[in-house]
Amino acid sequence: MSIKLFDSELKVMHVLWRGGDRTAKEISDILKAETGWNMNTTYTVIKKCIAKGAVQRSEPGFVCHALIPKEAVQEAETDELIGKLFDGSIDQLFAALLGNKKLSAEQIARLKELVDREAGQ
Repeated sequence: MSIKLFDSELKVMHVLWRGGDRTAKEISDILKAETGWNMNTTYTVIKKCIAKGAVQRSEPGFVCHALIPKEAVQEAETDELIGKLFDGSIDQLFAALLGNKKLSAEQIARLKELVDREAGQ
């Protein structure tokens, strides 16, 4: 994915990923409650998302539709994080994530399942 989304743009995208297509007014109302943004701020950020090709606007009603799936953004952001902070090393990322944290047996089982699934591909 070549589109870089800033934190403010991700807030708009999260609203769309959670609830599907919404009008700009609905997004504005949600983000006012969640972040305290006013309508002008929300509309400005929506327009930036449209300009970047992350959101499509349709009429009537200024309906917004996410053009980028959440998983694609998560993958791109994860790749960038691993590259920037861990010299491209996934095992260093996991070591940092685990650190001194205590995991439940269920969390350990899910991680093992993910690793086993990847190893089988």
